[in-house]
Amino acid sequence: MLSNRVILRPSIMGVVALAVTLIALPAQAQRMSFDGPWSVLIFGDQGSCGGMTYRYGVQISNGQVLSQGSSADIFGRVTPRGQVSVRVRQGNQEAVGSGRLTKVSGSGRWNGASPEQQCAGHWIAERRAYY
Repeated sequence: MLSNRVILRPSIMGVVALAVTLIALPAQAQRMSFDGPWSVLIFGDQGSCGGMTYRYGVQISNGQVLSQGSSADIFGRVTPRGQVSVRVRQGNQEAVGSGRLTKVSGSGRWNGASPEQQCAGHWIAERRAYY
């Protein structure tokens, strides 16, 4: 009977260690913050805006993406793991984008439309200050 307890004890300790590890992983992901100022360079690859390039400053605060000193309304969300979804509006033009951020940079795709045109392209981002 004693040998069964010895065998079970390491198994229980292994389960406890695994549970603690799994609980700690989301907490570590939460600590990775993307908050701060970012510079985003948007490239028009297709449609009537092909060849055009735009630069916008954005601010990320508590995972919310907001425009910073821009005539465009930029808003969106960044998950704790860096997945981004953004909507940009300027006048009668609107675009949606998605992608991924790391601690200091990011990239993704976008597409947009206005009553007169349809466009698509890619974007890259660079963190302006590291926190």
